[in-house]
Amino acid sequence: MNPLAHILEHKVVAIVRGAAPKDLLRIAQALHAGGVRAMEVTLNSPGALASIGEIAGGMDDDFLVGAGTVLDPESARAALLAGAKFIISPTLNKKTIRMTKRYGAVSIPGAYTATEILKAYEYGGDLIKVFPAGAGGASYFKDIAGPLPFIPLMPTGGVSLDNIKGFADAGAKAFGLGSALVDTRQAVTDENLAQLTEKARAFVAAVA
Repeated sequence: MNPLAHILEHKVVAIVRGAAPKDLLRIAQALHAGGVRAMEVTLNSPGALASIGEIAGGMDDDFLVGAGTVLDPESARAALLAGAKFIISPTLNKKTIRMTKRYGAVSIPGAYTATEILKAYEYGGDLIKVFPAGAGGASYFKDIAGPLPFIPLMPTGGVSLDNIKGFADAGAKAFGLGSALVDTRQAVTDENLAQLTEKARAFVAAVA
């Protein structure tokens, strides 16, 4: 499986921040049941590296786990060795991109302006995270995508069921979904996991 092609095919990347390590595999399973095939565990979550390893070993091959909030190459390497298949950052760091590519993983650096987005792509980013996408909305995203149609963009931050189609129509190739999909403030119960599966289905259908 080519991880980049997999992300671009399935489009939705669930962002899970701050969940208890004991809950992460169950969250991944609920997302998978709803059709989501990629999940980011942010490195500022408790036990993030061990959780990435658990998910990588506990899920089917059609489910990718990656690391998010990766700010430096050392953290990227640790996540990749733990089993991450993609690295997502909120910012642009050339060394982090190079480390990710060295290990054959997908690099998704964060950028916002046209200059940052182009630099991220020139440095080797495979898919550029436009963050925070909600600040400018789909109209800003369309303005950015217009002169840079050759760069695959992933809006993240502020993407919801109400606006995801607007981002898709503006040219988005994938979507980073945080609390709009996985709200880690809620207790992880069978009922909430069932609701998560239904939300996942709704997002997947919205971008199908």
